[in-house]
Amino acid sequence: MHSTVALPEEFLATIAEILPSTLNLNDFIAACQRPLRKSIRVNTLKISVADFQTRAADKGWYLEPIPWCESGFWITADEEQVPLGNTAEHMAGLFYIQEASSMMPVSALFMQSGAPFEHVLDMAAAPGSKTTQIAALMDNQGVLIANEYSASRVKILHANIERCGIRNSALTNFDGQIFGGWLPEQFDAVLLDAPCSGEGTVRKDPDAMKNWSKASVMSIAQTQKSLIESAFQALKVGGVLVYSTCTLSREENQDVCWHLKHTYGDAVTFTRLDQLFPSAEQAITEEGFLHIFPQVYDCEGFFVAKITKQASVETPAVKKRLGKFPFAKVGPAQRLEIEQQLYHALNIRLPEDSHVWSRDNDIWLFPSALEPLLSELRFSRMGIKIAEQHKRGYRWQHQVATTLATGQEPQSVELDKAQAREWFMGRDVRPNLSGQGEVIVCYQGDVIGLGKWVGNRIKNGLPRDLVRDKNLF
Repeated sequence: MHSTVALPEEFLATIAEILPSTLNLNDFIAACQRPLRKSIRVNTLKISVADFQTRAADKGWYLEPIPWCESGFWITADEEQVPLGNTAEHMAGLFYIQEASSMMPVSALFMQSGAPFEHVLDMAAAPGSKTTQIAALMDNQGVLIANEYSASRVKILHANIERCGIRNSALTNFDGQIFGGWLPEQFDAVLLDAPCSGEGTVRKDPDAMKNWSKASVMSIAQTQKSLIESAFQALKVGGVLVYSTCTLSREENQDVCWHLKHTYGDAVTFTRLDQLFPSAEQAITEEGFLHIFPQVYDCEGFFVAKITKQASVETPAVKKRLGKFPFAKVGPAQRLEIEQQLYHALNIRLPEDSHVWSRDNDIWLFPSALEPLLSELRFSRMGIKIAEQHKRGYRWQHQVATTLATGQEPQSVELDKAQAREWFMGRDVRPNLSGQGEVIVCYQGDVIGLGKWVGNRIKNGLPRDLVRDKNLF
């Protein structure tokens, strides 16, 4: 029980005004004072839901399906010895610890989608829960632009993308308000999980509302209106935009969506979310938005709106000065050489929907769908780094294993529990074997990295961002 949860009187008064007639304030307060149920989402880029359920049962984890996400579960697990975030399954990228209601926006984005999305923008992406959810639903196809305004959070975003085996992403670090002018009508789908006052998060953070004020809500709403305009401008005609927040006020939710409607008129259509999952009608608004109070589904407070773009709209004019692009696409002969050497070294083939680029001695794999955007915007990180070139060939990199290997390759080695712990702590391991060159490192059949044989020792190649130093499985 969060007995110290901060719920200012003015805030409660505003909640009392907007609560549907089917709900009451006492239940709202009681729900806010209850700790959240822990929830996870299976990363289907790494493991099927069915296989994960089998593993969970073997570990004594109890999973309860989340109705609005096929790969989402509330989880009951004994974390006294090892937190879920330090389990081998989490570090191998098999699942993401994600609040249940935050899975809803991506489910809405992909609801009843016809052809696969080729270009998707996640406009406020860190720490990466929704980005990794989108990538899984895209099955690593097309390109996913993951933008994060806060430079300090980009590192966390990239670490989660890397852990989850994602290869179709490109990261940017901009104020989201630039996308409408810089990339007008470029995206099939846009997710704007907008920065907000966080009114729905008190069950996770009892102090979330400590400094709440109506003036702050109104100020944030103005920023949200600028962001949703930019998101809509960046959307192709016929494309879909999901606007979401983890807050409850009408000013940051319905009013922001209506601002877009009033600005662009018939170009904006609200898509109803009644059919997103069974019992969605319990949180549906007149417009068809989901306005979720924490007592309804026993989760965080949340808001989700789905919008379709019916016509082009005016976009801001910008003058682009990008400078010289520092990468060069490798020619057919060098690509063939890279492919042959990679297959000879690790039995891995490059995906056909990606192209190989070089920068100095570094070799990168970019999703083909990214190429039309390379001359339009500056990216901080694209695709995956697959190799470093040297005089005698190529030194393969961590993400070659975690995004392209299956673990069934002959050049794989299975670690035991003690060795896997050492590996995740960034240390070299000695698996009672010996070999030459790079080797795919596995634990429990899951690819966990790429090492290099030095006699009977495997030199650790785990990126520093993924190294853990205590309380492992």
